[in-house]
Amino acid sequence: MLRADPFDEPAERLVLRETVSRLLGDRLPTERALALDRDGSFDRDLWRELGSMGALGLGADEAVGGSGGTVGDAASVTEELARVLPSLAVDHVLSGMVMRMLSDPRSGVASAWLPELAAGTRICSFGLSEPEAGTDLLGLRTTARESGGSWVLNGQKTWISLAQEAEAVFVLARTDAPQEGRRSRGLSVIAVPTDQPGVHVRRVHLAGMRAAITCEVFLSDAVAPLDHLVGERGRGMALLARTLDVERVMAAAISLGIGRAALDLHVAHASARTAFGRPIGAFQAVQHPAADSVAELAAARALVESAVRVIERAAPSEDSRAMTLSAMAKLIAGETTARVVDRGMRAMGAMGLAEESAMQMYFRDARLQLFSPVSNEMVRNVLAESLGLPRSY
Repeated sequence: MLRADPFDEPAERLVLRETVSRLLGDRLPTERALALDRDGSFDRDLWRELGSMGALGLGADEAVGGSGGTVGDAASVTEELARVLPSLAVDHVLSGMVMRMLSDPRSGVASAWLPELAAGTRICSFGLSEPEAGTDLLGLRTTARESGGSWVLNGQKTWISLAQEAEAVFVLARTDAPQEGRRSRGLSVIAVPTDQPGVHVRRVHLAGMRAAITCEVFLSDAVAPLDHLVGERGRGMALLARTLDVERVMAAAISLGIGRAALDLHVAHASARTAFGRPIGAFQAVQHPAADSVAELAAARALVESAVRVIERAAPSEDSRAMTLSAMAKLIAGETTARVVDRGMRAMGAMGLAEESAMQMYFRDARLQLFSPVSNEMVRNVLAESLGLPRSY
């Protein structure tokens, strides 16, 4: 097994990483992980076990029902989950976003759900993207209006992880007209209960991240209590923006977990498989791609660690640096892992495509990291703008 980190981790974080790794080794061996992926299934019992050990409460203080911890702690857990079942890591990132959002003192009554969310006994999902509003999220069409003491919502959300399992969806909707020509003003986050006639959830079956439970959510006069408004009315984008740097780091952590697992398989196969009387790992054509992979993953990890350190310092003067480094980490880790998995697949040949091999799962799941939660092309736009170049979108 290759080392998770070429650098020293804090002792507490290393213990957390090893604890998660042991749990997954016991509860999610490769055969079980591949079965969940093949069936597109969510293991709710395992989710509650992750909650019991504190993995789901990271991002929220213990005083409000969370587990405390740092961004680096959450990234380590996400990486370990991605190493075994990337779909589960996607759901963990979603859970962490909810925890961080509801930790805001202005989040409203939904913050009372934090202990249940941390324990894994309640599940919520995010409803952001729409068929015509993905990268251009401010172009969303879902609306929410006040009527009879409730919010009434209409619209459609797509690519929503865990919606089929969720008791509520945090929906970003337009509650007010844009203010001062700014489309970001007038958008609000509302917690919409899913168990009602006005909410219809349809499963979307993807080629990758098949066990992340990706769905479409249709809102047809869906109702939510007025006090299910999360944060300030009309300032939903500002509320979500505070989670974006962390979300990009978590996306990078998923990539690192996938890349690390794929490289482990690459090296194991190269050591065991023989041709022409020698292990194929004795040939430079197999060795050099593995060498490139380990070096590139270490470089990507160093960038992720840099982003984590800046975010954890939480210095207002470093906000722009946190945004830039987290964007770089997401971009480089995703692109690196796509190459690492491709090299591993080539080394394993047909065996890598066999359903009993985890390589085919990593190969499919790594593709998502190039365009989720934001496309690498948009990340490049943001980074180019940070250089002082004209905005290109």
